[in-house]
Amino acid sequence: MSSEYTPGDGKRQSRRGGRRAGRARGGSRNHQEISVQPKKTLWQKIAAFFTGASSKEPVEASSLDNQAISNGDPISSKRSGRSASFRKPEIVEVVSPRIYVGNLSFDATEDDLFELFNGVGSVQTVEIVSNKHTHKSKGFAFVQMQSIAEAKRAVAELHDKDYMGRKLVVSGAKAIEDKRGERRQTQ
Repeated sequence: MSSEYTPGDGKRQSRRGGRRAGRARGGSRNHQEISVQPKKTLWQKIAAFFTGASSKEPVEASSLDNQAISNGDPISSKRSGRSASFRKPEIVEVVSPRIYVGNLSFDATEDDLFELFNGVGSVQTVEIVSNKHTHKSKGFAFVQMQSIAEAKRAVAELHDKDYMGRKLVVSGAKAIEDKRGERRQTQ
C-alpha cells in the first residue's frame, strides 16, 4: 500500500487521489451510465426554442433551411444556396403623376430612366433610391411625369418590359406619409 503523508492536515492520501478517485472510476454502488450527446450549436438551440422541439432531440440544419425557404425567408435561403420565393410586387393604381419603378437594374442611372420614360411622355424628375451609406442603388426609383394621363400611359407601356436584363415593375406610387401618420400630397 503506497501512501503519502501530508504534514499540513495530518491525514493520509493515496497517490491516486483517495476514495473519490475510486468512485469516479466506477467503484460506487450508485453507478449510472452517462450518455454523451454532441453539443448543439447556438443556431440549433434558437431553432429548438422557436419550433418547440425538445432539447433532447438534435435539430438538423438542412431541415431548418427547408423550413425557411417554404416560409419565404430570403436570408436563410441564400445561406443554403437555394432560391427564395419572393412576394409579388403590389400594383398600385395611378392617381398622381408620380410613378414607382421596381426591379430596376443596379447599373441603371437616372439619365437612363429619363430617356426611357421620355419616350412615353414628358418627364419632370427621376429619383433612384440608394443606400445612404454606400450610395448604391436599392433597385427601385420614382419618376415624376408631367400629367396623370402620361403616367397612366407609361405604366401601360413599360410594365413587364425587359430593361437592362430585368422585367420592370411600373405602377402608381403610394402616397407619402409623414411621421405623424398624415398623408402628404404629391405635386
